[in-house]
Amino acid sequence: MFRASLSIGCLLAMYCASRPVDTFAEEPAVLLQQAGRAAALGDSAKAVTLATQAIEQDPLLSAAYYLRGREHFRLGKFRESVADFDKYIQLRPEQHSRQWERGIACYYAGQFDKGAKQFELYQTFHNNDVENSVWRYLCLARTEGVEMARATLLSIENDRRVPMMQIYDLYRGKLEPADVLAAANAGNPPPDTLSSRLFYAHLYLGLYYEAAGNAELAKKHIIEAADNHKDDTQINGYMWDVARVHAELLRGKQMPERKSQ
Repeated sequence: MFRASLSIGCLLAMYCASRPVDTFAEEPAVLLQQAGRAAALGDSAKAVTLATQAIEQDPLLSAAYYLRGREHFRLGKFRESVADFDKYIQLRPEQHSRQWERGIACYYAGQFDKGAKQFELYQTFHNNDVENSVWRYLCLARTEGVEMARATLLSIENDRRVPMMQIYDLYRGKLEPADVLAAANAGNPPPDTLSSRLFYAHLYLGLYYEAAGNAELAKKHIIEAADNHKDDTQINGYMWDVARVHAELLRGKQMPERKSQ
């Protein structure tokens, strides 16, 4: 799994730690905290506004760029999201390898080479994540084609989440889409576990079909992931937003309100 995103508490700690005591300003920290609360309540527009105000008062407030990058993505403002993540890693280069959200934003902004490089770098931070390997595949498929993406798929040994290894083998060309769904349903899991499994199965099936040029099946699976798993507490909320944003792009509609975290 992509490692959990930074909490507002971590963001504030990063801010405090990055500023010398004699230059610490309370108001940007308060604005950042308010932005984090707005984000947690699902009000991305307000979170962006507050984060922007914080940045205006302290242009070196790295955590505000990170938070604003995430909320810009949730609003479907992909290029703005990438720009914020770029500024964040400029200010905090030691965090570069962890920025999977930046890689996804690059994909949706059409910056596929940049996205592929981000996922390659993330592999040095966490090398057993099927999602990371798949997103690099998706970026490469856009620029180099599916065959090259498959031939250079990042190696994953044992992502223990079901059905991640089946998704990996699908992208490797070793399994069929039906095998992924069968694995997700196997073992009579409890309803919440089954829902989580099916969310990831449908999301990555949809992305697989899109890379293969099958728009009809891509739309079917991505909308299934977005529409039927909104209240699933076991999935990464940001990944549900990825499905939601993608589904609305496919529908050609304005971005709807998102759920709170």
